[in-house]
This record gives sequence, structure tokens and C-alpha cells, in this order.
Amino acid sequence: MAYRIEYRPIVKLHFRTLTARQRSIVLDSVDEQLSYEPTVITRNRFLMRPDSIATWELRIGELRVYYDVEEDPEQVVYILSVGVKEGNLVRIGTEVISP
Repeated sequence: MAYRIEYRPIVKLHFRTLTARQRSIVLDSVDEQLSYEPTVITRNRFLMRPDSIATWELRIGELRVYYDVEEDPEQVVYILSVGVKEGNLVRIGTEVISP
């Protein structure tokens, strides 16, 4: 059964700082990689440290998608933020963080 993908409202602001191509890549990759088995660790998808901004991170080249997964009562993937990796930092919207 497929997981439902839900974007938090703040992600709209994060998308505004991305190019149209980057937005398209994120949307396609999220649908492809997180609709089924979003909690399976892969080369580009892994658990983050407990004090991080999300439980999971999806790497798509220089793009980063941070998300949480809910199994019960529904299977839902919550996209919490989207950013761009720049050196050792990630730019999420207008904010720069150290992951």
C-alpha cells in the first residue's frame, strides 16, 4: 500500500528559493522514493541524529528533503523541509543550518 505524501505549509516557502527544475526534481523524487517503503535505509535515504530537524533525510544530488513517517493509523510521509546543500551547510528557504 502506498504512503500518502503530505507537504507542510512551510515547504511552499522553501520551494520559492529553488529553481523550477529543482522543484520538479524534488517532487518527482519524493513521489518515486517515498511512496513505498520510506523507512528503508538506502544510499540516499537515512535516519538522522535524534536532535535533527526531522527523523529522515532524502538526498537528491545537492538537494535535501527532510521528512517524518507515520505508520498508524494511516501511512503518511510528512515533508517538513526542503533545502540545498552548500558545502557543509544546508540552505532551507532563507535560513542556513548545519545538519
